[in-house]
Amino acid sequence: MALQIINAPGSDSRETATRIHEAIANAIPGAEIEVTSSSAGHFEIRVVSSAFEGKNRVAQHQLVYGAITELMVGDSPPVHAIDRLDCSLP
Repeated sequence: MALQIINAPGSDSRETATRIHEAIANAIPGAEIEVTSSSAGHFEIRVVSSAFEGKNRVAQHQLVYGAITELMVGDSPPVHAIDRLDCSLP
């Protein structure tokens, strides 16, 4: 069995971060979004949005994860893990 690196740091990580940003922006219009790559396939996300009003932390996270699910599924997804997810109100 060969070792496969699914997402090496560099341009692929920047492209994936852009895809994450776009997916969240489409799902949560008007949100302030920051996405950084912490290592290969691992990302940190910060989202500030009034859409989180009245939602507990779990519901806020579910909203964000729902937006990026397609980037985390399949045989070789570009997103392996979200190491940190911060959601807050403006």
